[in-house]
Amino acid sequence: GIHPVMRTWMRIEEIFRSIGFDVADGPEIESDWFSFTALNNPPNHPARSMQDTFYVDRCDEEGRQLPLRPHTSPMQVRYARTHEAPIKIIAPGRTYRVDSDATHSPMFHQVEGLLVDKHVTMADLRGTLTAFMREVFGSDTRIRFRPSFFPFTEPSAEADISCCMCGGKGHVNGTTCRVCKGTGWLEILGGGMVGPEV
Repeated sequence: GIHPVMRTWMRIEEIFRSIGFDVADGPEIESDWFSFTALNNPPNHPARSMQDTFYVDRCDEEGRQLPLRPHTSPMQVRYARTHEAPIKIIAPGRTYRVDSDATHSPMFHQVEGLLVDKHVTMADLRGTLTAFMREVFGSDTRIRFRPSFFPFTEPSAEADISCCMCGGKGHVNGTTCRVCKGTGWLEILGGGMVGPEV
């Protein structure tokens, strides 16, 4: 059978293709520039500390060691440099970074999206993501957006869905829900309007 991760990946691609998105692909060994600098994360930026973690024993033309891709954002940069607007893509792939708790893995799958066109607003982003989450998690799923910070987007937001284990109550049979840790919400994604400097 098809592995659950691959089945989910294929379903995500299917949903986004149905609303006009293309799928971008790129290397898992990236340059520092594509992984960080092009995304408004210059050297020594504090936002790098959780992502600037795994390297291979090879260097770029400037002698900098090459990292394993910490997120799929480099694929957005690569695509945007070779295509003119309008751009409407998702970039799924494996990513690598050190995480220090039992709910995270040093290798995980991520999907990012990029829409570049005239008159695109945060409302378009919210509407697209809401439609996507309802398609994946069910039409009765409660969704909330919270302000957040990412170096490459402004404004930025994170999206949560009501916990599938406790139904958003925060507890199961009087015991704090292990999945949402009693909050009733699960963080699903982050996003925002790509900054002009990116």
